[in-house]
Amino acid sequence: MATATPKASETDTAFEPLSTAFAQNPYPAYAALRDLGEPQFFPDFGMWLVARFDDVAGIARDNSMVRSPEFFMSHEEIEAEKRAQNWHDMPHHSRFVQFSMLDSDGEVHDRLRKQVFREFTPAFIARQRGMIQSFVDKLIDSLIDKGEIDFVEDLAAQVPGHIIGRVLGVPDEDCPQLRVWSENVVKFFDINRTDERKATAEKATTEFYHYLQKLMTERRAAPQEDLITRLIAAQDAGHLNEDELVSTCMLILMAGHGSTIDVLGSGMHALLRFPDQMERLRKDPGLIHTAIQEMFRFESPLPFFHRYSTTDCVVGGKAFPRGTKFGLLYGAANRDPAAFGDDAGSFDVGRNPNRHLAFGGGAHFCLGNHLARLDMEVIFTTLIKRLKSISLAEAEPQYKPGLSVRGPKALRLTLTPA
Repeated sequence: MATATPKASETDTAFEPLSTAFAQNPYPAYAALRDLGEPQFFPDFGMWLVARFDDVAGIARDNSMVRSPEFFMSHEEIEAEKRAQNWHDMPHHSRFVQFSMLDSDGEVHDRLRKQVFREFTPAFIARQRGMIQSFVDKLIDSLIDKGEIDFVEDLAAQVPGHIIGRVLGVPDEDCPQLRVWSENVVKFFDINRTDERKATAEKATTEFYHYLQKLMTERRAAPQEDLITRLIAAQDAGHLNEDELVSTCMLILMAGHGSTIDVLGSGMHALLRFPDQMERLRKDPGLIHTAIQEMFRFESPLPFFHRYSTTDCVVGGKAFPRGTKFGLLYGAANRDPAAFGDDAGSFDVGRNPNRHLAFGGGAHFCLGNHLARLDMEVIFTTLIKRLKSISLAEAEPQYKPGLSVRGPKALRLTLTPA
């Protein structure tokens, strides 16, 4: 059996996630990695990239594979790695972003996840439908007669942040600023960690923190029926400390913004690229649930996450030592013909079963997936009902560059009311 020592041939594979070509269509590069079979080491990332569905799913669902290196590295080693990745000298980012429920494991993760999970129940999400429908109706009312819109900016970017903001307890007028902060923080998670991005991410985190401090002070003085009030009560009961409260609120707001905006944009683009599927959905609106799952599979909005092994392990037939860092390419796994058949590269609104990995797996399975899917269900159902036709008003939308995101920068559409 092969060992995990990188060989020269393993670093020669063309994989350029910051390129324009990759942004427009990463799937040939993903297919090439899958065809190589075993994970491939890339020095620039300091990790082994995993592309096949079974391997990615196995790691994502394995509790011995963790997000934090604290289980096998000393504090000094962790700080050295942060410096090597330009992930250091960011006091507020380190305090509230680098530490979070997403990037913790074990008891801390379980404790924080429990506090959020008890709030994001299916019954609670279902109760938000009326509020979401009312918000979407008013938004579409303001857009429907314009003839041409940017779907990403004018519609997709307006819904998720406002909805999760209302759930948490953020006033509508503050949601646009929260989106800016969230995007500036999240950009630094990608591999392009320049000093400029670093300064922007720290500034955004600091301003975000001060905003949440003010909001929490207001809620302590005048509790309301919102999530932040209930999380404050959990803090008072000793279930989380103040830094964990701030970090959790930031994570909820950031997760409620970017990825849902991206999958709304790529999902609409997919319907336009496959007009037979758009027509199929028009004729059978009951397919909306499988259609939304297919949008997440076809263009996974968060196509990359990492894990560390806490034990010696075997992945793709290769042996790896404890402490190995794996890059899980969800975007590659979700187009794997071995898992989704020969039509894995096609968009099928009725695909069932559809056991994609867009929401991750195991202990880090996305808690917000039900709310994101409800947002999408209301938006697409309402648009298809109220519009006679939807068409692209540009030749080819440009997609965001990077390894950690997948979505169009803009999506110019021509609308014809029903």
